[in-house]
Amino acid sequence: MDYVRGFDRDQMMMTTWDSMVDPDSTARLIDAFVNSLNLSDFGVKEMSREGRPPYDPRSLFKLYIYGSDNGIKSSRKLAKSCKVNVEVRWMLGGVEPDFRTISDFRKDNIDSLKKIFHEFNKRLSGAIEWGFTSIDGSKFNACNSKDNNFTKNKLDDRIKWLNGHIEEYLRILDDADKQEGFEEEPDKLTKEMVEEKLKEARERLAKYEGYQKLMEESGQSQMSLTDADAKLMKSKNGFAVAYNPQTAVDSETHLIRDYQMTNQVTDHGLLDSTLKEVREESEGVIEVVADRGYESEEDMIKCLEDGIIPHVITEDGKDGYQLEIPYEEADDADTESTDPERIKKALHAGVIPKAYKDVITDIEVIEVRRKVSDEPETEGVSESIYGTPEEMMKRAKEGYFVRDPERNLVYCPNGEILRQKCIKKNGNIRYANKNACRHCPNRNKCYKGRNNWKEIDFTKDCLEKPCKDWLKAGGKKPDNQGVKKGGYHFEKQKVVRFFLKPDRKKTAERMCLSEHPFGTIKRAMGFSYFLLRGLRKVTGEFALMCLGYNIKRAKNLLGFEKVMKYMAVGIC
Repeated sequence: MDYVRGFDRDQMMMTTWDSMVDPDSTARLIDAFVNSLNLSDFGVKEMSREGRPPYDPRSLFKLYIYGSDNGIKSSRKLAKSCKVNVEVRWMLGGVEPDFRTISDFRKDNIDSLKKIFHEFNKRLSGAIEWGFTSIDGSKFNACNSKDNNFTKNKLDDRIKWLNGHIEEYLRILDDADKQEGFEEEPDKLTKEMVEEKLKEARERLAKYEGYQKLMEESGQSQMSLTDADAKLMKSKNGFAVAYNPQTAVDSETHLIRDYQMTNQVTDHGLLDSTLKEVREESEGVIEVVADRGYESEEDMIKCLEDGIIPHVITEDGKDGYQLEIPYEEADDADTESTDPERIKKALHAGVIPKAYKDVITDIEVIEVRRKVSDEPETEGVSESIYGTPEEMMKRAKEGYFVRDPERNLVYCPNGEILRQKCIKKNGNIRYANKNACRHCPNRNKCYKGRNNWKEIDFTKDCLEKPCKDWLKAGGKKPDNQGVKKGGYHFEKQKVVRFFLKPDRKKTAERMCLSEHPFGTIKRAMGFSYFLLRGLRKVTGEFALMCLGYNIKRAKNLLGFEKVMKYMAVGIC
């Protein structure tokens, strides 16, 4: 059988490097785009001029952008591409920087990558018309394992576990010292082995107690040892130490207009901050759609005041959101203007701006009674009425949940520690400890709900709550000495109340808009995790991911020739 034969490897050939690169190759777009940049405008640092001449920064930018477009992110793989990839050799003119040079260049110029991403979008804006924006977040794994991440509950469990082991090791050593003529058996731990394990347990206990003290002093809810900015987050695949980048995706082109890198565990309150730069670049009012994870009244009000219409998906059976803002009298409220300052002024005066007439209804100025504290807020540490942790623990074992405001924790009647889980919309702090409740022998005396653990809410003024079933089992009645009473009064205040009704047609398009770029970046491009560490560095790394996606999308949307025109000339 005859086969398609290749060329003879010993045959000489005459060709040019340019003929070896496809005429419609993305490498040509990247080359033209980077060559047209004035790198000094993006804060690119001058490289050392001593000794051997440095590599051209444009060559290294081309290399990184090409790598983001083709799923190559490691500096070692990029260095290998400089030797084996024809397109890379064509872009770089045959130079072969080593992996350390490539890595150091990214480290030194990490802040310029987001500016270059914005420059690419700015040039494309001359060829397209932007629509409304869709906001969503996704979890990208950080360079930090779960074993090197500690939450307060995790530290509590490990400290308790180590204390138990230390007590057991001490008991074994004490029994060995009391026995006369003690003979070591080959299948059991020797005295030297127990002493070594005791020393190791004490060292680990001191380390964990140091972590706990540091977290309580700094107010952190968790600590990551490898990447200090990364947080433990829940995703569809379980828990992972990750970041939560937010993308603003255009409805007409599916291009990523902007992004915000965050380590916030949830998406609450991230609408306005993610759209800040998009709003500054846009003329008039812009619209944004988001899922229920962004349901925050404060955030939606901030969006409206900044000239952003938030279409946040509502719960089933609800048509919109009842919002309330302070009333501010204004005789010259301008309803025609789209300037954020004038829009804000009109809203607080109880007037609907013309740009919001389709989404805001039933606006009215009313008087309401509000609780006002009589005591001024003071900075510093609150003092517990029970004094030391031992005294609070003793009080808790009488049948009370006792809150320590200094360390922001709650002692339960069984002697366990409940840590802050979240802060509710009404300002109450919710405490829980799932692991302790699952293994608690007295759970039936404390909690009989559907979940397997107890959740208890405290106001900032409340220092204890009775556990009624526990007290009832002991034949006691609850007292209220830990509940702070008074300290506030009611005042009448004028507020503006209105109804915000999201556009259901726009919210129905949300999933097709936001999921598309994340799916392409994670699956097609292979970027589901970060190589760099720290919020600042992963912000630059994500800029490369978004730029690689936008290059692919722009080429498919507009065609090679049209994109090349705007990349090479830089026409806006």
